[in-house]
Amino acid sequence: MTQDEALALLKTGASIFLTGQPGSGKTHTVNRYLHELARRGVEFAYTASTGIAATHGHGVTIHAWSGIGVREALNRRELDALAANRRLGPRIARTSVLIIDEISMLPARSLTLVDTVCRHIRENEAPFGGMQVVLVGDFFQLPPIVRRGSERGMLPLGDGDDAFGAEFAHASPVWCDLSPTVCYWTEQYRQSDAPFLEVLAAIRSNACTSLHRQCLAERMIERDRLPAGCTRLFTHNAAVDEINQQQLAKLGGETHLFNMIAKGPDPFVQALKRGCLSPEGWSSSKGPW
Repeated sequence: MTQDEALALLKTGASIFLTGQPGSGKTHTVNRYLHELARRGVEFAYTASTGIAATHGHGVTIHAWSGIGVREALNRRELDALAANRRLGPRIARTSVLIIDEISMLPARSLTLVDTVCRHIRENEAPFGGMQVVLVGDFFQLPPIVRRGSERGMLPLGDGDDAFGAEFAHASPVWCDLSPTVCYWTEQYRQSDAPFLEVLAAIRSNACTSLHRQCLAERMIERDRLPAGCTRLFTHNAAVDEINQQQLAKLGGETHLFNMIAKGPDPFVQALKRGCLSPEGWSSSKGPW
């Protein structure tokens, strides 16, 4: 399917799952649709499963938009409180189109809670209270991240308090109820190197052959012969921080310290800090504070 075909489907008002390999144009097509909605004066909400992803479309996390926050369940009293919220209730009630980006990182339980809140506030038992829902992402990429120990069967992976292993969003009952039309793109705009793309596609689908491995082996070089400025990948943030500190130590000039200032409910503040690429304070010579 092409981007234009997917955009035409979006304009019909149908709920859509936009997916495809990296570089296929998912974000570009969503932005085209957002511009069309704005032109027509249609109320929409751009959200994402993480704070960093939400900034790509000048939106907010789906957790903040829906009011579910860090909750894992909602009772009737809590649903009534959300509906009575002077900002949250009207916002959800007037939204016609809900976009959830990076859907692969949203646990099934969270998607179910969002649906529950939307149905309750909009007093409509259709999925998400009758809104058009546009789910964007690639389940071959990052899996859901949840608080360690909060989901049964979760894998003990990841640094800090978070870990992978929750059920993907498509395991939520509301995914089946919504039955979104799947728009899968095979076009590629980010890379033009055909052999490289073939290797990436094989890795993505776990279909590597000896030819793919040979292609990678031919690109191997000795560590001490790494070209200047090449991209380096690490498995842990500590290794990245060490390299950054080494490079910062080489800089001359006066040292400046910039401290983060945070305001708002503590659960939201802590969630944003965990998703922030920079530490709370940074000095060019003394490192994070």
